[in-house]
Amino acid sequence: MAIIEEEFTDDRVIGELIEALGEDCVMVGAAVRERSAGVWRSDTVQAKALLRPRTTEQVSRALEICSANRQSVVAHGGLTGLVGSAITSPGDVALSLERMNSIEEINSLDRTMVVQSGVILQTIQEAADDQGLMFPLDLGGRGSCTIGGNISTNAGGNRVLRYGMTRDMVLGLEAVLADGTVISSMNQMIKNNAGYDLKQLFIGTEGSLGIVTRAVLRLREKPESQATLFVAIDEFKKLALFLKHMDVSLGGTLSAFEVMWNNFYRLVTTEPAQGKPPISQEYPYYVLVEAMGSDASAVEAALADAYESELIADAVVTQSEAQRLQLWALRDDVEQAFRYAPLFTFDVSLRISCMEAYLDEVNERLSAHYAEFQNFIFGHMGDGNLHLVVSVGQGGDEDRERVETCVYEPLAAIAGSVSAEHGVGTEKKPYLGISRSADEIQLMRKLKAALDPNGILNPGKIFDLEEST
Repeated sequence: MAIIEEEFTDDRVIGELIEALGEDCVMVGAAVRERSAGVWRSDTVQAKALLRPRTTEQVSRALEICSANRQSVVAHGGLTGLVGSAITSPGDVALSLERMNSIEEINSLDRTMVVQSGVILQTIQEAADDQGLMFPLDLGGRGSCTIGGNISTNAGGNRVLRYGMTRDMVLGLEAVLADGTVISSMNQMIKNNAGYDLKQLFIGTEGSLGIVTRAVLRLREKPESQATLFVAIDEFKKLALFLKHMDVSLGGTLSAFEVMWNNFYRLVTTEPAQGKPPISQEYPYYVLVEAMGSDASAVEAALADAYESELIADAVVTQSEAQRLQLWALRDDVEQAFRYAPLFTFDVSLRISCMEAYLDEVNERLSAHYAEFQNFIFGHMGDGNLHLVVSVGQGGDEDRERVETCVYEPLAAIAGSVSAEHGVGTEKKPYLGISRSADEIQLMRKLKAALDPNGILNPGKIFDLEEST
């Protein structure tokens, strides 16, 4: 049962929420402030209340009350986001979907799964696997991120190259609008071209147009084989050639093409890191390649051809699941970068043909401001997504702005994106104009005003409701 502290007893909104949802669904005071604000953060949640509904009906009633009182609401999933989209202020109400964590149905024939938004991604993966199926979405935070958060940010991850982003894995969903209206579009078909595809309004919009409560996920057949390779490459231009070679040779089964620049590879394979280098640390680039469903002989032949053509300098092929997991652990061990904290993290998207020149320009800009810096680079190069983790020895607002300018400004000339998969939140809001035109942003504002006229859902995130004067 919730304990209502003295400081909240005169808050009419909190009283209405408790009366409508019950005390067990409303947390206030110290119980809220003791909760972590998110991954890799040292602060805690700052909000006048945190709601933990159990049903869509309770979410609906909560938003109806908040809308009537013009009370701001910020949805919480697994809090693994890195752009500040789920950060609250003391005047906000946080709404966590953590109790809505049921898998309602798995249909093996139709290859669908119906889930509530609070289900952990890894739980979904394992449930699909138990049925001989696969949910392709996979990312480092799989053990704590929720499917609702994945949907709200249109998460990408390790297999976008073959299976696409989260929006490609969602057949239907249920969302609650700002005024409490429930939009239930729980389509279970792959094809449904009857009118507007309303689910797209809620995928990738960071809880700013509605709160997703349930979803129909598209499952795939689990591949009977999975080949994982790790290769070293000595020239940047060979990365793209090797990608093309493997994609063609493996007949569409290539599912991951993860590149690590030398400094990131050294970081995760040198003590105190637990990882050991499967290949010498002397090469400039390393690629983790995975092919799901490909014949082993085809993989070996493709690798042999690449070596003979001098596309790769060295390679190892995993012989067991344990070895495969060890290689992926290297790619996921981003926390090693915190040895150089404070850090500034980025996920950008650009054409492969522009990558080398772009990274050269970023590093040149950084070197013009800082005598010493670290720029750890890795990412899903196969789909054009790079992650940059920058350390300049300082972490103040002035340095943040300077580093962000170094990373984001060069994207404008090459039509790149400041956000490949993490969303915009507050971190990237000042730079949205680099990737979206003024007309696009104005249309976003119109959609927001139409669906959330009081501006209560995740206010201040992605863009300002009114243009700055």
